[in-house]
Amino acid sequence: MPSVNRTGHKLMVVAVLSIVSSTAVFASESDHARDEDAALCEHLEHDSLELRSQAAARTYWRDEDAANPADWVRFKILGFNDFHGQLEPRRLFGRPAGGASVLASYLRSESAQSENGAFIVHAGDQVGASPPVSALLQDEPSITFLNMLTNQYCSYAENEDEDDDDDERNERKDSSHGVGYGDLDDERFDPRCNLVGTLGNHEFDEGVGEMFRLINGGIHPNGPFLDANYRGARFPYVVANVVDEKTGRPILPPYVIKRVHGMPVAFIGAVLKETPTIVTPTGVAGVKFLDEAEAINSYVPELKKRGVRAIVVTIHQGTSQNFFSGPTGADALDVGGSIGPIIAALDDEIDIVVAGHWHRFTNALMPNKNGKLILVTQAFSRSTAYADIDVAIDPETHDIVEKSAEILTTWGDQGPGLEPDQQVAELVAKASAAVKPLVERVIGQAATDILRAENAAGESALGNLIADAQRSAMATDVAFMNPGGIRADILAGQVIWGDLFTVQPFNNDLVKMDLNGAQILQLLNQQWAGQPFARVLKTSGIRYTWQENNPADFRDNTVVAASVMINGQPLDAATVYTVTVNSFLAAGGDNFSVLPTGTNRRIGPVDLDALIDYLKGLPQPFTAGIEGRIQSAP
Repeated sequence: MPSVNRTGHKLMVVAVLSIVSSTAVFASESDHARDEDAALCEHLEHDSLELRSQAAARTYWRDEDAANPADWVRFKILGFNDFHGQLEPRRLFGRPAGGASVLASYLRSESAQSENGAFIVHAGDQVGASPPVSALLQDEPSITFLNMLTNQYCSYAENEDEDDDDDERNERKDSSHGVGYGDLDDERFDPRCNLVGTLGNHEFDEGVGEMFRLINGGIHPNGPFLDANYRGARFPYVVANVVDEKTGRPILPPYVIKRVHGMPVAFIGAVLKETPTIVTPTGVAGVKFLDEAEAINSYVPELKKRGVRAIVVTIHQGTSQNFFSGPTGADALDVGGSIGPIIAALDDEIDIVVAGHWHRFTNALMPNKNGKLILVTQAFSRSTAYADIDVAIDPETHDIVEKSAEILTTWGDQGPGLEPDQQVAELVAKASAAVKPLVERVIGQAATDILRAENAAGESALGNLIADAQRSAMATDVAFMNPGGIRADILAGQVIWGDLFTVQPFNNDLVKMDLNGAQILQLLNQQWAGQPFARVLKTSGIRYTWQENNPADFRDNTVVAASVMINGQPLDAATVYTVTVNSFLAAGGDNFSVLPTGTNRRIGPVDLDALIDYLKGLPQPFTAGIEGRIQSAP
């Protein structure tokens, strides 16, 4: 399917890395994905030095019946997740951490210390919801960064190794993945290639077509950017549970088989089956998402026939592990979460799971339904950590007989972080220089911090400001903004374009539509009914009170109909009102199913542009606050 234009505007980067357009192309992530990500990864995110220390405590398992440990084949798996275009370093608890060049330095150091090398595995959301340094360049630098981590056996889709004859290439391909899956029967599936990835929900932000372009290469309609001959990924992407809606066939190979000292190791990919509920509907058009465990398990018999007993899953789904005390070992931890039922349902042949999506840490032995202990890791997010997984295979059985892991933070002021990878640093510098003129443009001055934090009723100061901007841009009676689309706060002081991009990085179009009063009341009640968690929309032009009917179940909350006021007048069920939402909500994202029924639709500006224009028109310095637009009653 065709890719979705991120903003309808263009940012062109030519050979001299100059920007020749005043606006840009951004990552149009599903605002629904924003809501789930926001709920799972921001509002409830737990991160502390204590948790980072706990994550680094090694979890260990060994098959006590296995013999001859001196003969075991040992290697590493280095897992990370939810990179989200975090090319530049960050500050974490007052210290420098992460960034592509620092992460690369850690991964290279770990690989060099392993007697049989290491496989680098990413568990999805490598792109999307990215900072400007990646998003404005269509996230191509984030794929290029991964390419820089590959070894000499990895290559682009075309054959680059002219020294190999056809028989050798065919033998490698036949040993790498199942015949007929997807259309990637190419050199990227060389079993000696050291990197493998899977898809996250954000890889679908701009549709299947753009996802394939990032993987397979090609120039974006608004490109080229840094690379005039962008060729995609030099490594395989695998996913078992995403199939073509018409044919039922996987859109990518479900697995790849690697070899370590002659021992086969399979990596099966998967993404959360709920992706269609957290991505703009157009982003997943034409594909179907299957149950994760069922899809993964379905390939186990095939792998066993191919002599594979060591199986690793890389999956974009996760959980949150709280602090615990005491030594780790072979005892299973009940960390549950969304991935809990998946782990419970996995085949006994599955040994290790590299997880993601929750932006938390996981380092635990979790049992499947038969009691098989599966090592599950998740390394926080945005380049600030990685999972260092040590693995041993018995050459007699070809099975994993020892596995352990620690989640290590990528501090920039110690160890490998003191010597960032220079080649990667040069890539980041080029990307930063390309976007700098736009990012640093001053938009206004904030009198105080304007926060996205919600009060008990669900109202936020920043949510009010954004909803006001959207209502003003479209001149409607009411505007609604989903909270997950608000990704950062506006801090007091000078506000630049890059700050506002960080607040609203997805750049959906605004949509004006007509809804009658009954439909608006239905929309308000859908903030709780049918939701996995409460999704209280941010509003402009409307005030109301909601009632907590059942403290044990938020889904029973309802809006007090008589309390709904639009522009100071009571809501009338039969009156038609003009409403502004973003294109994600307009398509029914976040389970707001009433919005696709809106009539007389008109497309407006990109949401970020609306916010910028609105702030420029305010008296400076500007501010916003909580005003009682949303209230709750016991």
